[in-house]
Amino acid sequence: MGQTFSTVSVASQSQQIITRIGQLLTANGLTISCAESCTGGGLAFAFTSVAGSSNWFEQSFVTYSNTAKQTLLGVEASVLLNDGAVSQRCVEAMVQGIAKRTGANVGVSISGIAGPGGGSEAKPVGTVWFGFYLSDQIVTVKQIFDGDRDSVRSQAVAFALQYLHDWLVENYQEAL
Repeated sequence: MGQTFSTVSVASQSQQIITRIGQLLTANGLTISCAESCTGGGLAFAFTSVAGSSNWFEQSFVTYSNTAKQTLLGVEASVLLNDGAVSQRCVEAMVQGIAKRTGANVGVSISGIAGPGGGSEAKPVGTVWFGFYLSDQIVTVKQIFDGDRDSVRSQAVAFALQYLHDWLVENYQEAL
């Protein structure tokens, strides 16, 4: 009476994007680390699904709780109290913290409300904030995704991959 586990896979299109991200990072001597909350390590899983990712992927922190965000990434308690974990200021602090903590040149942070509960009028279920760190520059982006918990989390990972890919191509395309 054993359990059946479904195999988690990263879609072929995502693998192509991740492979290209890896090529851009490797060609430019860059490494990447992640600070994830609502995606629970999904972005790290996606990155490490591609052979050769050990050449450019450093590590990922799953900082699901506010305490973890504070102790592992240095997010100030005032940010969490005043703006909340799902906010621009929080993902900025998260991505700064992961870059500083790991020494990576590139960082991605994700914090959101995957649902089914936890949303509000100001921050409905599906609200996800992203922080991207590249060469001391930080960009934040907010998205609101539709669907159930799994769908919001999958869309968040896919968005992070696509945005990172496009940002790296824009800044480093000539290096390849």
